[in-house]
Amino acid sequence: MTKITAIIPTLNEEIHITEAIKSVSFADEIIIIDSFSTDKTLEIAAQFDVKIIKRKFDDFSSQKNFAIEQAMHSWIYILDADERVTPEVEKEILEAVKNPQDYVGFFVKRTFYFSGKKINYGGCQRDKVVRLFLKDSCKYRGIVHETIVTNGKLGFFKHKIEHYSYKNYDHYISKMNHYGALRGKEFYEKGKKVNLYHFLIKPPARFVIHYFIRLGFLDGFPGYIFAKTQAYGVYTKYLKLWLLKKGIKEN
Repeated sequence: MTKITAIIPTLNEEIHITEAIKSVSFADEIIIIDSFSTDKTLEIAAQFDVKIIKRKFDDFSSQKNFAIEQAMHSWIYILDADERVTPEVEKEILEAVKNPQDYVGFFVKRTFYFSGKKINYGGCQRDKVVRLFLKDSCKYRGIVHETIVTNGKLGFFKHKIEHYSYKNYDHYISKMNHYGALRGKEFYEKGKKVNLYHFLIKPPARFVIHYFIRLGFLDGFPGYIFAKTQAYGVYTKYLKLWLLKKGIKEN
């Protein structure tokens, strides 16, 4: 019950995969669940003592749930390839699995970096995710911003992991387009409508939330860019929905 399987979902993560694997070296098993990367991700990963599984990507929850089913151990630690477990969090993880105190999973907060700059505000100060949990008590649900559904109590770690989510602006926009396509498809399948309100009001409102209400302006210019890209993400998902409703296929 004290052994841990670490799971790292990947798609073209050659710039991250080495440090990601090293940061979960405390785990008894490491699984790479890869969506058929075309860069050197798997070539690099194969140099480590890891189990590599290739699976066609459908959505984030299905990908992670599939990998969890392959895990040998009861405790699961999910690590996105752009995250790093700090020594302080590693210590908390090992203590938690030895003495979970009736918790079936644990939230951990993240320190967010955008183009190498630490973002302290804009909503990032509240960023937390469930990363450590018991295999039989938790399951992922959701297409893009997947969440853990649990049948027990969740605890909190005191320290933060590091999140190097976007290496530059182009990388960020690429991810926003990918997430937008998934969310647009989800909205389409649910029969959601789209109109001018979703293009003229919701993106600017998202900017105001991140830049002003959540104090993004305190991060200076990086905070402004972060808020603008969050607004772009809102615009993108509704654009993808509109294209699907019009039957317009993208190249």
